Order: sequence, then structure tokens, then C-alpha cells
Amino acid sequence: MRVIAGKYRGKPLASPKTNKVRPTADIVKQALFTKLQFFVEGKSVLDLFAGSGGLGIEALSRGASEVVFVDKDYQSLGLTKQNLQSINEKALTIHSDCITALKRFNRQFDLIILDPPYASGLYKQCLEIIYKKNMLTNQGIIVCEHNIDEKIDDEFFEIFDEKRYGTVYLTYLQNKA
Repeated sequence: MRVIAGKYRGKPLASPKTNKVRPTADIVKQALFTKLQFFVEGKSVLDLFAGSGGLGIEALSRGASEVVFVDKDYQSLGLTKQNLQSINEKALTIHSDCITALKRFNRQFDLIILDPPYASGLYKQCLEIIYKKNMLTNQGIIVCEHNIDEKIDDEFFEIFDEKRYGTVYLTYLQNKA
């Protein structure tokens, strides 16, 4: 695992030694941030299922003003902190499950990254809370990474793009007009 582009380009990142965490493949990470290349700079980002922090750190490398990392696994959050330290960045890391964390936030984000364990059923719950709490800025974007068997519901937000990379999909959502 490594940082793809930006000021930390090529920097190796510590990755989990267990199958419990599924880091985003470099090709998927590169596609996500190529799509958002002119959007990320100066934005606030929520990396809700941070794992080892690869997606949020990529956002920092590409100029995000802040990233908040949330994960319920201590080991994953430890890797996130280790990776932040390796690039000499400070960021808020929160040990919590996604639902509790979302319910506690009283703020908005420009970019929200949702990459829960596949087949966990957490997408709809998270999207509903984000919608009801108005956590996405007016021009904000939500990116959901999911497998081929999962469909992201557009009940709360509008799907404006969806791309497939092998068995992985990236679905991009925004506020409805």
C-alpha cells in the first residue's frame, strides 16, 4: 500500500496483517481520486471506515484541509495513526462504530467516504443518518466503495456516477436538486 499522488506520492503505508481489514486496492484508490482531483483541495473529509487510513491519507496528500478518521477496530486505528505519523500529519482519529460516530457529529463535510465491510448492510443506515443530520455540504460528495453484489440506494442522495473495477464498484452521490 502506498500514497498514489500529491505531496506524499510514493510514500509506503503500513497495512494490516490480517484478512479482517480490506484495504482499497491502488487501482480503485487512483480511480476515485482521479475523478475527484479538482474537488479535494481545501475540503473537509470524513473517512468513516478508515481501516489503515489509506483513503483519508490520499485526500490529505492531495490537499484536503482536514480528514476525520473513524474506525471501530483499535488495530486499524493504530495503523491509521502510524501512517499519519509517517507523513508527519495530524488528524482527528475516532474509535467508534459508524452509527454512534455519525449520531455524535454536529457538522458538515465536503467529502464523505463510506467503505464498510462488504455485505454489512451499513450503507443505507449511514446514508440515512448523514441525510437526516444534513452532514453533507451543498456541493458535497459521498463515495461508496462496495462489491458487485451490493446496490447503493438513492433514496436520500442522487447517484451521479458509478464505476466498476473488477468486483468493486465506486458509487458517487450528491444532494438531490
